[in-house]
Amino acid sequence: MMGDIISMETTVRRERLRTRPNPGGHLDYVVKLEGRLPPSSGRGQIAVSLKYVPHRVVLEPAPFGEYLEALGSTAGASLEEIAVAILEDINNETVARWVQVTVAATEEEHPGVNTHGVMLEDRQPKWDNPALLSRLRRY
Repeated sequence: MMGDIISMETTVRRERLRTRPNPGGHLDYVVKLEGRLPPSSGRGQIAVSLKYVPHRVVLEPAPFGEYLEALGSTAGASLEEIAVAILEDINNETVARWVQVTVAATEEEHPGVNTHGVMLEDRQPKWDNPALLSRLRRY
């Protein structure tokens, strides 16, 4: 069963994301947004990194921060569930050429586990730019 994060109405969650037209629609370039989900009951902060190659629109940074704040107000979701929700929301709202979502626990969440992180990627069919993507830091 998915955590509470998924029980937040999908449309309400996605309405927090705002976009504007891509000023360089003919170019491939990477946009990076990083933030944190605030702690919630029984969970420390979660670091979120979003990288994407825009197509028709780009995300507004400030509303992305508000989106993360809203996700952080939910409890009980695993990092995997959070990463999947973010990827699906970004794909739905931006239809980016390429998207990478990384989430990581910022504090030791589980006894004996120093690091817990998840990285997901998606891309539009037939889109590829190996020269651009090869410049990105590896997970």
